[in-house]
Amino acid sequence: MRVTFPHMGNLYISVRAMLEYLKVDVVIPPASSRHTLTLGAKYGPEFACLPLKLNLGNFIEAHGLGADTIIMAGGCGPCRFGYYAQVEHAILQDLGYNFQLLILEPPERHISELLVKIRRISGNQSWWQVGQALRFGYLKARAVDEVEAAAFKARPRETVPGSSDVARRKALNVIDRATSFRNLADAADEARTIMANVAVEEGRPVVRVGIVGEIYTLLEPFANLNLEVHLGRMGAEVDRAIYMSEWVNDHLFLGLLKGMRSRKEACAAAPPYLRHTVGGHGQETVGSAVNYARAGYDGLVQVLPFTCMPEIIAESILPVVSADFNLPVLTLVMDEHTGEAGMNTRLEAFIDLLWRRKKQRELESERVPGY
Repeated sequence: MRVTFPHMGNLYISVRAMLEYLKVDVVIPPASSRHTLTLGAKYGPEFACLPLKLNLGNFIEAHGLGADTIIMAGGCGPCRFGYYAQVEHAILQDLGYNFQLLILEPPERHISELLVKIRRISGNQSWWQVGQALRFGYLKARAVDEVEAAAFKARPRETVPGSSDVARRKALNVIDRATSFRNLADAADEARTIMANVAVEEGRPVVRVGIVGEIYTLLEPFANLNLEVHLGRMGAEVDRAIYMSEWVNDHLFLGLLKGMRSRKEACAAAPPYLRHTVGGHGQETVGSAVNYARAGYDGLVQVLPFTCMPEIIAESILPVVSADFNLPVLTLVMDEHTGEAGMNTRLEAFIDLLWRRKKQRELESERVPGY
């Protein structure tokens, strides 16, 4: 069994760590690219959202590297993602790719089925070893997210353009190479040092931008056309509403690990704008927008795949949140036709708006005594 899985940002670092800890033969697809998307768009349904097309392209490319088994997340509720694994598998079979498919459903709903599938993956490894593998992958996710957060802070303040991205790649490679808990602890320390050594101008003014939306387009840089990098180079310190380690804590560890944000906090902030789940991360998008507004962020960017139903619902609500909190919101819809140049033009106009508003507030505060 040679196992593959789709790309979603730096997910491959954690998932490879877990599988290789269990002695599973892992095939990592090439990083998502225009070729990946071309394959997925060619064979996938026209109005399927971008994640399905990129996943499909990932699997076709992984098959060329010898993969024969797909591990894919499933889902419950009114989001089409819950059926995408079956759709992708059917398309691959029609194309002559004979993959074995293992769908991992959320454990809070299908715990027994999940355990059976984990046993198929882990083979003769003990449940203690399975638990250690999960812990190892989770700790890598935490280390990766720490690097990402450091890059978000350094990028708009760097004194040498591009230096934070060079450091980020180096730090992530150090974490990826760690093969044991002891190595990982040392690697995390080394990664922190690498990011701390990026030369920055501490007093440089920045605007703060929260990024919300559908998890795949939030985490996969090819899908969002390197949105975070572009914003950082325009002088915006960004924070995204979902980090991989937070998602793992919520959905795999049921939110039991403390000291990190939870989807429950975002969902609790969504009423009265959205009082119930609409699938995907729609309710979290609305709640996170409220939380960013309350935290004093200068603006908000929503990113979603074309035809994403939960995010379309959230998009229709965000103008009300924007008006109530006086928070500018920009929505970016991604598909195979979205161009980076066009997106940059919109981002530049949006960031210019945020700078003008920020300077206007500063002028008003100087005029009003005790402001």
